[in-house]
Amino acid sequence: MQDNQEREYLEELKNILSLPISDEEKKNKILQYHESDIADLLDELNSDERAELYRLLGNENIADVWSHAEHIEDLVGDMEPEKAADIIEEMDADDAIDVLEELDEEQRQEIVSLMEEEAKEDIKAITKYDEDMIGSRMTNNYISILNTNTVKEAMKRVVEEAADNDNVSNIYVVDEKEKLIGVIELRDLIIARSNTDLSTIIKTNYPYFRATELVVDCLNDMKEYSLDSYPILDKNDVLVGVITSGDVTEAIDDELGDDYAKLAGLTDEEDPNEGVLHSVKKRLPWLIILLVLGLVQSFSMTGFERVVSLLPIIVFFQTLVLDMAGNVGTQSLAVTIRRISTLDDSKRKIFKAVLKELRIGFINGLILGTLSFTFVLLFLFITKQGIQVDTQFSWPEALKGASIVGVALLSAMSVSSFVGAVVPVIFLKIHIDPAVASGPFITTINDITALLIYYGLAMLLFNVI
Repeated sequence: MQDNQEREYLEELKNILSLPISDEEKKNKILQYHESDIADLLDELNSDERAELYRLLGNENIADVWSHAEHIEDLVGDMEPEKAADIIEEMDADDAIDVLEELDEEQRQEIVSLMEEEAKEDIKAITKYDEDMIGSRMTNNYISILNTNTVKEAMKRVVEEAADNDNVSNIYVVDEKEKLIGVIELRDLIIARSNTDLSTIIKTNYPYFRATELVVDCLNDMKEYSLDSYPILDKNDVLVGVITSGDVTEAIDDELGDDYAKLAGLTDEEDPNEGVLHSVKKRLPWLIILLVLGLVQSFSMTGFERVVSLLPIIVFFQTLVLDMAGNVGTQSLAVTIRRISTLDDSKRKIFKAVLKELRIGFINGLILGTLSFTFVLLFLFITKQGIQVDTQFSWPEALKGASIVGVALLSAMSVSSFVGAVVPVIFLKIHIDPAVASGPFITTINDITALLIYYGLAMLLFNVI
């Protein structure tokens, strides 16, 4: 939404609060706007104005608004804990959890203690799952009916529940033990005649997920089916919740953010509003690992001191080889992570993908290695640079010097492509998120490899011991 349009909505909402009309009319006018726009209004009001808005809309409507609000800790802190608990009780369990997670520990415990037992149980049913499990993403906002219901009874149940549960496009059918039988689309239920056998409109082979499945393992199926919602079952096939398309979008966004953070060398995605120390904690672990790898890279140079001292011109082209190795390694890393994130490839396909990256790296390395050989040779010829200390230009040594750059580039690019492709696959096999094979990690590994190849070739060709 454009900023000026959003600004217009805020001004319109503020004007409604000051209109000389009844409270009921104000409420009806305000509720014609989306909850997200009303949530933005909260930041524009002072404490007294917010209290008036809360009074007008009531706890249930404010609960919907808070689901879209930012700076929720300020909103909660601006009212009595009992009032905040009453509002959070009205929220879907998953939204209530999101709000509570924004509060500090003391504030959260106080509000939870004031909530009704039923609301606490709904929250516990979700929070008992680890945050990387699909169960932690589910909601209790859905409608279920018994498989013994008639069409008329089922429709009556939907009408009764629709006021409290707005996810009505799919109706979940369970038996007396709450085990999922199947799903009825609302459209099919509406057009069914009253004497229709309910079982004839139930889709029994409907996609579902176990609550303990990892979010990342479910995303590909969600993308494949593109449904409005999916049932979530426990190990006994009992329906414990659903995950909606909105939850799926949020899960994908979180996964992308998490992968982006790991590719950048962070342990978690950073919140722009979090404190300095929290950001330091997220960045420091990988920086320490990269520091160790950097020291390994530096120490590896100690074995090539004579090469550097006797062949100083070689150092001139070092960055060329290292940079290209890092670039192709990062490319292979990105392509491989994208491929295995679909989780629909067999071991054979993944193996073929790794070999493909190796071939691509070799062909690119051959082309760029040949070009670099030509450019280096031309540079040495034009500048009349000698390869060894205190020597003049000579064709045999110039050819060897250019060959070191060209062959090292070919070798380093081939190896880097292979490393960039195989490391995330290895991580996947040992049950570590492949995105942990971050850009800085792969780049540093490839730098060390390229360094050893480059100076090792120089040592061999010029017989520097």
